[in-house]
Amino acid sequence: MVNAAVDGGGAAIGAAVGGMIAVAAPAVAGAPAPSSGGYKFSREEIDDVIRQWEDLHGKLLEDRRTANYMIGVRPPGAEPASEDFTASANPSGTAFAQALEKMIDYVQRYIQALRNARDGITTREDESQEHISNVGSGVMEV
Repeated sequence: MVNAAVDGGGAAIGAAVGGMIAVAAPAVAGAPAPSSGGYKFSREEIDDVIRQWEDLHGKLLEDRRTANYMIGVRPPGAEPASEDFTASANPSGTAFAQALEKMIDYVQRYIQALRNARDGITTREDESQEHISNVGSGVMEV
């Protein structure tokens, strides 16, 4: 079993097992613990899955840039209705930005787990091929 990534608590969240790449959800500080389930991908599927998560990551970064507009709402006029609106809008924008940061952290950790799992299986395949080549040539390292 090849560890793919480690959350803050030291638990493995991804592994390469039997030609399949298994990845569990990463733990994120302040978020509920992820379920014990996970996903399995073949070697052929993993790069596409990573690309999809990287696309999501890019969209979340765009959202983070625009979230500041939600935090800095100013009343259009100096009257109670406008001031009441901004008193509600700014905290809502702040909560959105905080949730967005947690999503970005989660996605970054999941991408890293996927990459580590992919790289772990590639390393094991390379080591196996080298071992097979050594056996075939009569050279064996012990």
